Amino acid sequence: MNADEIQTWIIFYLLSFVVLLLTLFFTTQGILLGIGLILIILVIGVNFYLIWNELKKTGERKELMRRLSKRQDGTTEDGKPIDDLIVQ
Repeated sequence: MNADEIQTWIIFYLLSFVVLLLTLFFTTQGILLGIGLILIILVIGVNFYLIWNELKKTGERKELMRRLSKRQDGTTEDGKPIDDLIVQ
């Protein structure tokens, strides 16, 4: 993760924290209870979606690195040498 991505996450979580504080204010005052609950669900849903995508990207990167290291190693996915495939 580079510095730009970290700054984006910090801004996102600060905004999420402000929205949750605003929601807490709405629900404790008894006004706009429905809007407060919708905001909570929205923040949790967006959080879940973003983390899920980050996990998928990390898995894809690991798979790519695994495939590249196999290719650099000179073997295919089954463990056969690449030179044997070139001859065939």
